Formats: sequence, structure tokens, C-alpha cells
Amino acid sequence: MTTTAIQQIETYLEKFTEFQHVNLSQRLPWLRRLREDAFALFCETGFPTTHDEDWRFTNLTAIARTPFVLPSRGATQISGADLQHWRMEEAAIELVFIDGRFARELSVLDNSQRNLFISGLEEAFLSRPEEIEAHLGHYLNIRRDPFCTLNTAFAEDGAYVHIGRAAVLHEPIHLLFVSTSSNSPTMIHPRNLVVVEEESQATIIEEYVSLGKSGVILCNSATELIAGENATVSHYLIEREHTEAFNISTLRIQQERSANVASHSLLLGGGLVRNNVHPVLAGEGGECLINGLFIGQGRQHLDNYMHVEHVSPHCNSRQFYNGILDGHAHGVFHGRIVVHKAAQKTDAKQTNRNLLLSDDTQIDTKPQLEIHADDVKCTHGATIGQIDANAVFYLQSRGIDETSARKILLLAFAGECLERMGPGPARDHAERLIQGYLLSLGSHLAGHESTRSGVSNVERSWEEVE
Repeated sequence: MTTTAIQQIETYLEKFTEFQHVNLSQRLPWLRRLREDAFALFCETGFPTTHDEDWRFTNLTAIARTPFVLPSRGATQISGADLQHWRMEEAAIELVFIDGRFARELSVLDNSQRNLFISGLEEAFLSRPEEIEAHLGHYLNIRRDPFCTLNTAFAEDGAYVHIGRAAVLHEPIHLLFVSTSSNSPTMIHPRNLVVVEEESQATIIEEYVSLGKSGVILCNSATELIAGENATVSHYLIEREHTEAFNISTLRIQQERSANVASHSLLLGGGLVRNNVHPVLAGEGGECLINGLFIGQGRQHLDNYMHVEHVSPHCNSRQFYNGILDGHAHGVFHGRIVVHKAAQKTDAKQTNRNLLLSDDTQIDTKPQLEIHADDVKCTHGATIGQIDANAVFYLQSRGIDETSARKILLLAFAGECLERMGPGPARDHAERLIQGYLLSLGSHLAGHESTRSGVSNVERSWEEVE
């Protein structure tokens, strides 16, 4: 182990020891063991490097070398007025978290509905410990990803959502995570647990924002979402922190028989962002949609890692990710479909499309199939291109100026992501954010045409297996 790695472990050991003495683990032995086992594993592995295949396109040196501290409880005072810009009016239920901790006084709760319980995870540790113990840590693969390991070691607070059998929620549940500025680099580890029982329907929006425009912070979140038999769940991840933020998020989905889950990701902010989505179709007849849009500019680094596991037969999965990059931004799409031996009659598709607006952008895309069954239909592919000059010319010939023409084409490309979202407040919220961001991005597009050779959409890779 190198000297730098040893120093990293010593720093985190000191933080972990302090953390264990001031939280609830003394009262809950199972939670203490869960954290200690996770931290011991992190000490063995440390942070991943570009030599690890799953991280080959993302250099984490900046995170590994930064001496992060845990935020002090109650150190930042936030008022409702400070959050007005970030609130979602259409959400009947909104849980607010300040630097990873649940702020009940700033939240809008409604536990009067039948078969519905919502609270902060730390509160639920005390009020419903058996429910939490039955699920927390049972699905997240801490051996595969050191950031999941680190999150489990420091798991303290986050959202707990339990939706009982046959409940139908017409309005989305908004989980708003707000990071604040600090004099020292700060790390937070939100841990969310969402349990949707059989035949229920719900929409969850997990949104990460920053107060202020600066301040180094690592937000390392993990969500375990359990969809029961015949449940229908839509999950939205929206990341729009400032560009000094490191954001690592993991969504682990467990799908039972005939469950239908849609994961929608929207990455707009952050300096270095890693978005992990890991659904496991464990029950026969399940369906999963993984839909995403990432938009980067400046020197943003946006990494998307999809790992879809087909465990049972007669399941369908669809992945569609679009990327728009400008300036010196770097995008990554690594999509992996694993079809287990018992998962006969699997139908899986994976598509990644990327639009580059500058010669200085970079995209690494790696669609991947791993098939152990013999009766499946699986396809994957990726394309990289620029704004179509012919399409711009066509719009100009209809009296539209060049800048407006380019904005229209950007909105159309991003609109493919919106079309896969079901109608309702969550989609409306995403559409407002996308339009606002692209209109500001498109304000400098006049004459801003890549000099790359080739047609507008250059096929990067394509493979089909039936």
C-alpha cells in the first residue's frame, strides 16, 4: 500500500471512530456491525483507480487526496426563504435534507394517507428499527463499489419511504438534498430506503442542489429501492450542484415478480459526477426502463454507469441515454447488461447517443453484454455526432436565425428523454430544468460549429445478439 493510501485510510479511520461514538449505533448492534464491516472492507480496497475496469474513464485522484470532514450537526442555519428557489410546488410531500441531515421543520410531510409512512432515516432507526433492519444493506453491493462501502460505513440519515400494499400516490414525493458552503472540504453520505409493496404506484424525485456557487463538497449518496410484486415505480435523479461539487450517486433497484420500474436521470451540474444505476430483475415478468440525459460544459466530468441484471425469465429492460457536451466537458457512458443462466426469454436493449458541440469535448462510451442464457434478444449501440448542418440550414431557410435553429435542435435532442417520462408533475419539473439549462447553453451557439469531419451522427459501435 502506498504512503498516500495509508494516509487516506488513517484520515478516514479517525473520522469513522468519531462518527461511531456520536450516533445511534450504540443502541442498535446490527447497525453498528453493518457500519464496521463496511468500513473494514473500505480499508482493504480504498478508492478505485483508472486501473479498475468500472472506473477506467474517471480519475478520482482529486477525491482521494482531499481531506474531507463530516459536517457539524446544526452548524448551518437555513430558512424556508433560502429554499424557495429549489422547492417543487407540485409535490404534496417534500423532505428537505441540509448537508445530509433531515430537516423536519423545512419539510412538508403527510403521513395521514393510508399505507404510507415517510420520515428521515435516522428517526426511523428509533421508531421502526425492525422495518429498517429487514432491508437496509440487503441489496447494495458494497464489495463491488468502494463508494457504496463508504456510504454504508457512514450511513446516518436520509429518506425512509414505506408505501404499503395497493397504495396509489398521485403526486410525487420530492427528496431535496441541499449542500451548503463550508470553510473546509465536507463529505456527506445520504442513505435512502424506499420500500414499495405489491400493487402500489409511486413517483420519487431525488434532487441534489447547492446553496451558493462554491465550496468543495463530496456528496456520496446511495438509495435502495425495493419494488414489490406488480408495483409500478418511477424514480427521478436530478443533479444540479455547483461545479466545485463531487457527486457520487448509486441507485440499487430490487424488482419482484411483474414489477415495473422506470429510472430517469438528469445530470446538469457538479464538477465530477458519477451516476450508478443497478437494477436487478429478480422476479419473472419484470420491466425496467433506464432513461437519462447528461449535459456538460466547461470542465465538467459526467460519468454514467449502468449495470442491469436479468435474473429471472420473461423480463424486459430498456436503456436510453443521451449526452450533450460543450467546452472541455468529458462524458462517460458505460452500460452493462448481464443475463443470468435462468433468465430465458430476456428482451434487453441499450442505446447511447451523444451530441458534441465543441472540438474540445470528449466522450467515452462502452455498451456491453454478458449473456449466460441461450434464448434471449439483446441489442446495444452508441452514436456520437454534432449538430446537423443541413438541419440548421433547413430551419434558416424557413426564416429562423442560426442561434434559434441550434437551440431548437438541442431541445429536440433532449426531448427524446422527456418523451420517455410519464406525464405529470415530475416530467413537467424535468422539462422546465432542461429548457432553462439548454437555453442558457445555447446563448453562444451562433457560429459555434464543430470542425470535426464526418456526418452528423457517426456510429461508434453496434452489436446485436438474438
